[in-house]
This record gives sequence, structure tokens and C-alpha cells, in this order.
Amino acid sequence: MKKFEMTLSLLAIGALVAFVGCNGSKPEPASSAPAATSSSEEHGHDHPHSGHGAGPHDGTLADWGGGKYHVEFTVDHDKQEATVFILGDDEKTPVPIKAEEIQLSITDPAMQVTLKAASQEGDPEGSASRFVGNHESLGVVQEYAGTITGVVDGTPYSGDFKEEPHGAHSHE
Repeated sequence: MKKFEMTLSLLAIGALVAFVGCNGSKPEPASSAPAATSSSEEHGHDHPHSGHGAGPHDGTLADWGGGKYHVEFTVDHDKQEATVFILGDDEKTPVPIKAEEIQLSITDPAMQVTLKAASQEGDPEGSASRFVGNHESLGVVQEYAGTITGVVDGTPYSGDFKEEPHGAHSHE
């Protein structure tokens, strides 16, 4: 009986490790999509990903595809509106993508927001480098953390972000 309990425990631990992964991150989607990374060695530019700094719109940056793209999260609490900008590997240049929407998942308060394409000047027809969505919980003044997901040319991308107080932009 003791051998059976030990085997069962090992199987449970193995299943947990397979589900969660060795680094404790969420499992990737079933596709072979590039994942957001957190190490400068993994994608060839030398800045720490926990401290990207502010993006060109004074928002919080996250990687999409190991640095191929970056996404910048901004929020206007008065409008209860989130805006995400799609940027290039330089973290500054807008990169329009052919997508009608991307998804924003916030952890606290828990919410899902569909962000609709809102083309900027210079974006080609049928593409957008800006996505906008509203949710009443975005009116809460705080630092947000979550995940931004979308599909570019048939490849799903996902990037985690966490707002940090910077300069005059503190939510305290």
C-alpha cells in the first residue's frame, strides 16, 4: 500500500510539473507560437524585461515573440479605457498588424477586455498599431498587471506586463 501511495504522489507531482512547467509560468497555447521572454540573452537585446521603462506613450511595455514585437499598455481611468500599441523590436516604432482585435486579461481586479483595432495615422488599410477597449473596472486607479494576447499573420502572441510607478505617473 505504501508503494502505491508513493507512486501516486510521484505521478501527481509529475503532472503538476508538466502542467505548470519548471519555471512556474503558465503553459503556452497548443501552437508553436513565440512566447514572451524575460531574459535579454533569449532574444538579443540587452535590457532587463522586468524594467523596460516607459514606452513612447508613457505606458508599460511587454514582449511579444521574444522581442520581435513589443506591446505597450496604457489606461485612461476617467474614460475606463485601455489602449495597447503594437511596437517594433526598438520599442518605439508603431507596427501595424492585420487584426480586428486583441485580448487584454487583467489579474486584479480580474477582467477580460476585447480591444478593437483603432488605426493610427500612417497605418495601412486593414491594419492597426493601436487597439482600444473599455471596462468599468479600468476606472479603478491602481497599477495593473496582466497579459496581452493577439494573432499576427496566423501566429498567436502573448506577453505579460506589470505597471510600475514611474516619474509623475504613480497611481498611489
